[in-house]
This record gives sequence, C-alpha cells and structure tokens, in this order.
Amino acid sequence: MPTHTDPNRLLRIKHKLAPTAAVGFLVMLTTAVAAPAAEIKVFSTIGIRAVMQELGPVFERATKHKLTTTFDVAAALKRRIDAGEKFDVAILTVPIIDDLIKQDKIVAGTRVDVARGGMGLAVRTGAPKPDISSVEALKRTLLSAKSIAYPKEGLVGINFVRIQERLEIAEDIKPKAKLTGADSPAGLVARGEAEIAVHLIPELLAVPGVELLGPFPPQLQYYVILPGGVGANAGEPQAAKELLQFLIGPAANTVMKARGYEPG
Repeated sequence: MPTHTDPNRLLRIKHKLAPTAAVGFLVMLTTAVAAPAAEIKVFSTIGIRAVMQELGPVFERATKHKLTTTFDVAAALKRRIDAGEKFDVAILTVPIIDDLIKQDKIVAGTRVDVARGGMGLAVRTGAPKPDISSVEALKRTLLSAKSIAYPKEGLVGINFVRIQERLEIAEDIKPKAKLTGADSPAGLVARGEAEIAVHLIPELLAVPGVELLGPFPPQLQYYVILPGGVGANAGEPQAAKELLQFLIGPAANTVMKARGYEPG
C-alpha cells in the first residue's frame, strides 16, 4: 500500500498545475506521427472528471482529435454499454472494465490503469472542521453530522457503506444520507445541501466552495483504481489508443499528482 497522502499538501496544490506538465504534453503530442483527426467518444467515470477536463483540451489542441466525453457513475455508463451504445474509450472501475473485457466489449490488450485515488471527506468552505484523524474520531464525526452526501452507486459508495458497517453505524447514517448520482457529493456541500461529502480526494479537491477534511484513517481507507480500455466496436480505435497512452504518460502523471491522484 502506498505512503499515506498528506491532506495539507493536497490542499496547497488544489487548482495548481505545474507549467511543465502542459508543455510536456505538447512536446509529446506534436512530435508524434501525424494522423488524421478523429472524433473520440469517451465514457468516463466522474471519479476522473477533473483530470479529463484539464488534459482533454491539451490533447485536442495538439492532435486535432476531438473528444466527446460523457461523465457519469461507472455503473450507469456500463448499463449504456450493455444496452449497445458505442464508444471508443471507457475509463471506469476495475470490476466493470474486467467484466466488459469478459464480454468482449473492451479489447483486453488495451486495458491500462489510468489513475488511483483514495477516499476522503470534505466540508463547506469556512465551516468548522471536525476531527477525523482516528477511527474513533471519524466515528464521532459521522454520528454527529446532520447530513452526509456520497454516491449511491459505484465503488466509493460501496466502500463507504462497508466503512459504516465496520464502524457499526450504518443504521444511524441512513436517515441523514444524501445519495448522489452524476451530481457531485461535494457540490451538495458547496451549496449548503449537505454537511459532509464523501468521495475520492481528487473529486473533493476539484469542487470550489469545499475544504478537504482529509483522507479516511489508514485502517479504513479504500483505494479506487480507474482503468481504461478501447471499445471492441470503436469507430476510432487508433485514436483511442493514442488517448490512453497520453493519459498514462509522464506529463499526465504530473497532472494526476497535482489533482490528488496517484498515477496508474
């Protein structure tokens, strides 16, 4: 398991991007062999939305490819794929990507781990910051919170329910749970509709109006790996492979770290 992420460092780098990252991307992309421009249809979990929104335009400017990206929880995107909707690249969660590979809906040899993120908690900017530094402190904070927002589907929501069960507070949390779909739990907190948000740390850092309390204590931490792959019926398979390679390149890694992710 990787070294525990320092929440203060993550707060300091929020919304910052090392200038060399964008330059590095441009160098990588413009030195690649020129290829006809393509429209790449991407299905992406909201867990990596901040990175895709930052790196996507850089990729587009340098390659002339166009990204059409749909962000949603991984389970909802899988339902669309199962219903027959076509895509070029999918960036989802490990169980879903592996299942799509078994169904021959994603080309197995194209699977790459794009990023990995730990779970954390956030409150509205300026609100009191309760203690979550230990298991017992976290339990007290969750029990005293008036409302807690977290995804109703996907690994973050599943893992948070597991944490509640381990703390034996699942029944206490149910009445104050605010379950979100494509909407960000941090967005609810920023608007004053919930007191605490639970999500991947990078997603919490990406939302204005909230402050990171920190990661879950190490004993309760779950990491979510976000792999990507090329659709078996992709209309632009070569361009799709280019996108995935850029997302796991060294310059992209710099952006991942600046956004609070661990590079895949």
